[in-house]
Amino acid sequence: MRLKINGKNRTVKCPLDKRLLDLLREDLRLTGTKEGCGEGECGACSVVLNGEAVNSCLILVGQLNDGDEILTVEGLEKTPLGKKIQKSFMKAGAVQCGFCTPGMLMAAYALLKKNKKPKKSEIEDGIAGNLCRCTGYKKIVEAIAMCTK
Repeated sequence: MRLKINGKNRTVKCPLDKRLLDLLREDLRLTGTKEGCGEGECGACSVVLNGEAVNSCLILVGQLNDGDEILTVEGLEKTPLGKKIQKSFMKAGAVQCGFCTPGMLMAAYALLKKNKKPKKSEIEDGIAGNLCRCTGYKKIVEAIAMCTK
């Protein structure tokens, strides 16, 4: 199957019942995508698939289509918006332990690609599937809001 991952065309060969998370981490060594719960509840494994933030632990390779585009946290710095989001997270102090950060960054990216000026409630909705045990979300929401200015 041919996929575009972080802007590069890649041909992948693996069992169709392999999770996208495992393809990224094990086969492609893109380890920024984290496994938290493995059940789609925490968002640590979030990637952007064809413009939508998705939990990669819930997607099987067999559900992907030839030519699908996947953006992982490793690919963010290659995009102007991704760089802006990363800088705003650092500036706002929105990173503590860092475990949820890749998923939060990807959720923020997907949200801001669709809505360049989200309201606070829309930001909260945009990251709703991503759990953080450290920050209390306030700084994360502030970081995303910084990107709208």
